[in-house]
Amino acid sequence: MYSRRESRRQRNSFAVRNNAATAACLPATIRRMKYGICLPNFTDLADPDAIEAAAATAERLGWETVWTTDHVLVPNGDETSDYRTNYDAILALAWVGARHPGLRLGTSVIVVPQRNAVLLAKELSSLDALSGGRLIAGVGVGWNLREFGNLGAADRFHVRGAYLDATIDLWRHLWSGSTEPFEGRFHALDDFVFNPLPAQGASLPIVVGGRSEPALRRAGRLGDGYHSSSTNPESYAKRIPVIRAAAEAAGRPMPLLSARVHVDFDSATTGSYAMRGSPEEVAAEARKFADLGVEHLALFFDAPTTAGFIEGAERFAAEVAPLI
Repeated sequence: MYSRRESRRQRNSFAVRNNAATAACLPATIRRMKYGICLPNFTDLADPDAIEAAAATAERLGWETVWTTDHVLVPNGDETSDYRTNYDAILALAWVGARHPGLRLGTSVIVVPQRNAVLLAKELSSLDALSGGRLIAGVGVGWNLREFGNLGAADRFHVRGAYLDATIDLWRHLWSGSTEPFEGRFHALDDFVFNPLPAQGASLPIVVGGRSEPALRRAGRLGDGYHSSSTNPESYAKRIPVIRAAAEAAGRPMPLLSARVHVDFDSATTGSYAMRGSPEEVAAEARKFADLGVEHLALFFDAPTTAGFIEGAERFAAEVAPLI
């Protein structure tokens, strides 16, 4: 007999599929694709009303998850223009989670090496405990050296992969409730008490982002999922064997596959990858992800206004999702 907490943990785990044995036998294209919204906690849309409207839309459409984007103190420049206003990734989820108890809460992705790993473990654990086990910890190593410098973490930039590896090991140790000493490259703990524990315990799902080969191996070796960003299906397909090989070498199951993608209806604009065009064209792109075994799409709708963002989500639900 499961306790109430254990039952909730089993129900909410990002790594556990409903009827997984049956699903494994089905072609990807006839499994149910799951959807989430990347909240406008960044870009020129970012404000409380836009974040709330997007979260409410996800809940109304029956989508599972909302995701926040993480940057803290970016330099000026075109490549960082979307992140000049960026509500904190964890605090924004806490605010949304309290208002929308039916939504799962994900970071897409939090730049772990810019932060103290123990403090971050506490913040994530607290959010999971307060939200009743709804957190998905999406993590990555970051890419902007100047932002690391702005946060006093420039020395960590060149060892950021090793820092993330060590952090995941540390989190699992702390979240398990163990009080045994922990010895790692960046942290040594021999006298500590860590509470509150996550509602999901050490099984709190960690999904790993990134496109480099070390990031892909990390997803297979340590992650419960892999989470791409701005990646077309053809490039995604080349990453899967690397992830699978790392998982097999570590004696772990293949992580769940997810993709963060922009949706831009009726546009032929080039640039970073997006699912563009008519509903039929967008659906055709989404089916390519499904054919690869991708089970979750985190969607951001390119629009200059909040109303346009919401209209994009509603159009996707009404005109695209039924075609996938």
